[in-house]
Amino acid sequence: MDTLGSTSQHARNAARLRRYCVAALLGVLLLGGCSTLPNGRGWGEDATYRPGWDRIKNSAIGAARDPWVWVPLLGTGVFQIDSWDRKVSDWARDNTPVFGSQQNAERLSDDLKSASTVAYHASVLTAPSGTDAAQWLENKAKGYLVGGTAGWLTSLATQELKASTDRERPNGLGHDSFPSGHTSASAVHTQLASRNLRAMDLSDGTRRTLDAGLDALTIGTSWARIEAGWHYPSDTLFSIALGNFLASFINDAFMGLDADPRASLALELATERAGVRWHIRF
Repeated sequence: MDTLGSTSQHARNAARLRRYCVAALLGVLLLGGCSTLPNGRGWGEDATYRPGWDRIKNSAIGAARDPWVWVPLLGTGVFQIDSWDRKVSDWARDNTPVFGSQQNAERLSDDLKSASTVAYHASVLTAPSGTDAAQWLENKAKGYLVGGTAGWLTSLATQELKASTDRERPNGLGHDSFPSGHTSASAVHTQLASRNLRAMDLSDGTRRTLDAGLDALTIGTSWARIEAGWHYPSDTLFSIALGNFLASFINDAFMGLDADPRASLALELATERAGVRWHIRF
């Protein structure tokens, strides 16, 4: 009976999650409004396979400076101290403080990853790409090609790292723990969706709210994989960095849009001092 109750609860949670995704999609549809981007161009219109080395270099540097890349990477290293990786993983599996059970955590990690993909497709379909039907389809296809490349590279890198590191999972079921495929997939799709939202004519408050929702999908996916016993914290933290880096780099290099990172880290150098300076834009 408990199993039936858990399954029923999961079904209700999954249905609720799908309703939230549909509501978010409708919200973006209402907010998209115009037929072109604020610069007068259609989304995907300026996508190119020949961006030039300067743009590639600047996009790589900009992606590396994104806090969603370097902060999780730092966290990956921190969790190697004093066996914190194992300790947090064991505690999360034993207590399941967020999802209630390992089974629920595993199921909801699938749902959250799927919701991340839905959010990306919603951002693509609602991004203004012009009024002419033929041009609209061409622009969408070009934009999808860029996003698909980022997703494919993330999946490829994840699988190659799994094979080369051969790390045993916390639950002992396999040796492909590092990195987390669920988390990297969620991260690349939510970062791409966030990039698309930044290209739209939305209010700052609306964009921040939607970005917070996208971030919650990736963080939720990450923690669910830990509670389910399939990954250590460092596995998922590295995956967040990997997905965000490839999404930011590929999008900024090949979409032909102006990069507008939410935050970046720069080193300030002067004759009398050297220090770290934050640049945060919303």
